[in-house]
Amino acid sequence: MFSIFKRNREKVNREQTDAGVKRSRDSWFGRIRNLFASRELDDSVWDEIEEILISADVSVETTMTVLDDLRDDVRAGRITDGEGAFSRLKNLLAAELAADDDPDVWLDDDGIAAPYVILVCGVNGVGKTTSIAKLAHHFTGAGKKVMLGAADTFRAAAEEQLEILGERVGVDVISHQHGADPGAVAYDSWQAARARGADILIVDTAGRLHTRNNLMDELRKVRRVINRLDDAAPHQVLLTLDATTGHNGLTQARAFTEAVGCTGIFLAKLDGTARGGIVLSIRRELGVPILFIGTGEGLGDIAPFDPDEFVDAMLTPAA
Repeated sequence: MFSIFKRNREKVNREQTDAGVKRSRDSWFGRIRNLFASRELDDSVWDEIEEILISADVSVETTMTVLDDLRDDVRAGRITDGEGAFSRLKNLLAAELAADDDPDVWLDDDGIAAPYVILVCGVNGVGKTTSIAKLAHHFTGAGKKVMLGAADTFRAAAEEQLEILGERVGVDVISHQHGADPGAVAYDSWQAARARGADILIVDTAGRLHTRNNLMDELRKVRRVINRLDDAAPHQVLLTLDATTGHNGLTQARAFTEAVGCTGIFLAKLDGTARGGIVLSIRRELGVPILFIGTGEGLGDIAPFDPDEFVDAMLTPAA
């Protein structure tokens, strides 16, 4: 039933990924291929690559781990030229973004009873509601029946915003009045999705600062309500992060991950930053896979995240 979640590299939208990383590639990563092609593999090359990676928001730890491995290969004679070093660098960066447990998120499982529930969290301003609409558009385009639950009842006009976007996508939105119990909205959304035969239910949640304990408690409550309705749900807890905030967003991410056990990340606004190396920092520091990237303003500006596709697009030589 849920083949939409199965990783399929042939269907990854390379154009969307290219658009998402363009600024990062043009500013930083796109210089690496030419650097390897024009220089000897000496200390000056490693120093320059280190500067590029760290300047692009790749963490110091990740940068040093990758470069140490690369230098060891050169010293041992396993790599003898710039082309080999470039290929090895791509493999090392892709390995940093992947892990043995990542594909489990995408496995088909006909044993899961619909609706497949995706709980979406994140602070206000990161593009959470727009990201939900993109997900709905993405899944609807794959032939799935999608419903949305407007459980962000604390922010003024949040329900209206989701309803407008739901109308644009062509999906039903379950909502209550402003200030209502978000757990009640989650409950009614699940019941409606089950009754109407929806394949996927995406539930929005309150997006205030992670330091607001009462709202984090409400988020935990929404999760508990859904879990009581289906002990396998929520099947995904997606954290929306704004790529333009860089390392500042990692504090938010840790708090949400600790509160509700985030299983994946929707990295929004990737096209708006030249520091796309934050993707590597997120993966290493949080241990949570990036599942989707937002690559523009339109509903179709979304790409399922694939480490190999991402690294290949990032390291394409800049014009």
